[in-house]
Amino acid sequence: MAGASENNIPDSRGVNAYRADPALAALIEVYLPRELQARITPELDRMGALVGDRLEELALVADHNPPSLKLRSRTGARAETVEKHPAYRELERYAFSEFGLAAMSHRAGVFGAEDKLYPLAKYALVYLFVQAEFGLCCPLSMTDSLTRTLVKFGDPALVARYIDRLTSQDMESLFQGAMFMTEQAAGSDVGAIETTARPDGEAWRLTGDKWFCSNPDAELAMVLARPEGQGAEGTRGLSLFLLPRHLPDGSLNAYRILRLKDKMGTRSMASGEISLEGATAYLVGEAGQGFKQMTDMINMSRLANGVRSAGLMRRSVAEALFIARHRTAFGRALVDMPLMRRQLAKMLVTAEQGRSMVFHTARALAAADGGEATMARVLRILTPLVKFRTCRDARKVAGDAMEVRGGCGYIEEFSDARVLRDAHLGSIWEGTSNIIALDVARAIKREGALEALTDYLRALLSEAEPALAAELEAALTRAAALASAVAEDGSGGEARRAASALYHVASASFMAWEAAQLSGQPAQDRAALARLVLAHRLTPRDPLAPREDEDTALAGLLARAGIDPEDQAMAAE
Repeated sequence: MAGASENNIPDSRGVNAYRADPALAALIEVYLPRELQARITPELDRMGALVGDRLEELALVADHNPPSLKLRSRTGARAETVEKHPAYRELERYAFSEFGLAAMSHRAGVFGAEDKLYPLAKYALVYLFVQAEFGLCCPLSMTDSLTRTLVKFGDPALVARYIDRLTSQDMESLFQGAMFMTEQAAGSDVGAIETTARPDGEAWRLTGDKWFCSNPDAELAMVLARPEGQGAEGTRGLSLFLLPRHLPDGSLNAYRILRLKDKMGTRSMASGEISLEGATAYLVGEAGQGFKQMTDMINMSRLANGVRSAGLMRRSVAEALFIARHRTAFGRALVDMPLMRRQLAKMLVTAEQGRSMVFHTARALAAADGGEATMARVLRILTPLVKFRTCRDARKVAGDAMEVRGGCGYIEEFSDARVLRDAHLGSIWEGTSNIIALDVARAIKREGALEALTDYLRALLSEAEPALAAELEAALTRAAALASAVAEDGSGGEARRAASALYHVASASFMAWEAAQLSGQPAQDRAALARLVLAHRLTPRDPLAPREDEDTALAGLLARAGIDPEDQAMAAE
């Protein structure tokens, strides 16, 4: 049973991550279609139990036993096999096979469903899964996103060739996906990509080096390359290709895995360098439109990245709350100390902002995929906002959680250090913070995304409690004016400040709207969180002035934010 040991060192092993998070159950009622809730809730409960015990155990072992690259077989034949620890293989089985996390958005049958599942079903399960294991979520996201991009843009015959294996829950037949885009010289400047492609009958031959390729031994990868002889420069000259690991005769394709990266985090999952040496690949979509097509995959990856960062923040907050409730110092529980409550509340508000942002962005994705043009524009700006701020905030929240645990948080027997290392990847992968902030400005200036977002937020606020809505409307007007001015200026110097302003007002508006969809204490808590964002992120304050006492309200929020299962059972009696 989880709790404090005889040495006053709390250990949450065994706590069900879903049952310990009552806000998640409340938000599932808001965001998931009612007919799907009964199907998904048992799976969330099952995932929550695994996250708190078996998956946590496997993740720690996998992190301590990273993959290795075997270049040749014992007979000297070319192999380039990425050897993965059995603990990682078991994590793969849970994610891809048992829960079908890469399949459920693309075909029926997962959990017995008669159709594809709503986006938030997947994201809610991943939100839990990542609280145990982050590294595997990259191959999971790549497989999911590659499948979407292939179906959306690929030739029907090419889709038919691979779709069943990309969406299989049988580990023996499953094809995992990857995305090989980054080059050493180009970095974030995608238009500087040097990999070339030349036609060879119905296929193409790719030549060049890719510098940072996660899941490098995946059976399929999306690759950006520049067709030879096309005069267009920059991103306009790029095309998108599907690169198989093996050719139809079973032999390895003509590209080599040169080495695996020695990374700060996500140690359980392999990332490598790739040399393309005339590798066979297939054009996806229209030639010269590769960057636009790859952007769809990148955006899905960015949203998935935000979901994972939000999940890491929830893991960090849950651990910190558990420690604070179960550890004593100076004769008092840590959670009873006002300064600790303030620290925990800051972490909680930030984590809940992230959760509302990713859940609502998933809602916008469902609407956009359903053909709503306005929601596609809303999605266009929400996705980089999520990537920009949620991923940065995860680093701070994970670091604060380590501090709450103290010295034990700095050793590798607990997961605090692993979570903190992993949290740093989010703000680098799929574009650094500066690149993403500039993308927000680009969406405003070129695609009319700001007008779509502000109109949408005002419509949501029309359902919220009037006084709170009025304050948020005023903040929205100011944030939109700043963002518009920054986008029009074009220099980009204030792009980060503008993106943060939009993130804060959007997240607070989403929480105010959530409160209007709920009743009782959950509604009050979401409204309280929105007011805290308004007060501390969107309202000018004198940093030297004494502040009003919020301690009573914070204590109530914290008491309901991380509930131990045994306490829930006692409260229900």
